[in-house]
Amino acid sequence: MAKLKLDLHDIFNKGDRIEAALNDIIDEAERKRIKTVEIIPGKGSGQLKKRVLKFLERPEIKQRYHRIDKDSRNFGRLFVYFKF
Repeated sequence: MAKLKLDLHDIFNKGDRIEAALNDIIDEAERKRIKTVEIIPGKGSGQLKKRVLKFLERPEIKQRYHRIDKDSRNFGRLFVYFKF
């Protein structure tokens, strides 16, 4: 099963680049009809994960995917699922 992966460790402190990276990966998933995107905000303080979740909750973004799963074994990882 094909999936895309976005690791935010390198840009965790660059707000504008985080949003661009999230938008890009969602666009790519839609374009390539890939059903799963793994986003790795990392563990840290949890601020980046909150920011990613806030982004994904925006109505214009939320309508583009099916659901989100938080990895129960790895706090620093999220999965976004698409229905095609």
